[in-house]
Amino acid sequence: MGVKIEMFRMMLYLSFPVAMFWVSNQAEYFEEYIVKRKREIFPPDEFTQRKELEDFKERMRVRKEQRIIKNFSADSEN
Repeated sequence: MGVKIEMFRMMLYLSFPVAMFWVSNQAEYFEEYIVKRKREIFPPDEFTQRKELEDFKERMRVRKEQRIIKNFSADSEN
């Protein structure tokens, strides 16, 4: 009798985590929640936000180019 109970307990201990993993990886259960949450965190792009980002990227590129030119001119003088 004891072996049957132990086998049942072992099957329960092994099947529960596997079942939870399977359920949590079913996309259709969580797709609506995930899409809604993603839109809350990352709202659709607005033109002004995109423009600000592009301006920032351009300023960083120009700053990096100026630093490279400055380092290059300093190295060539030595």
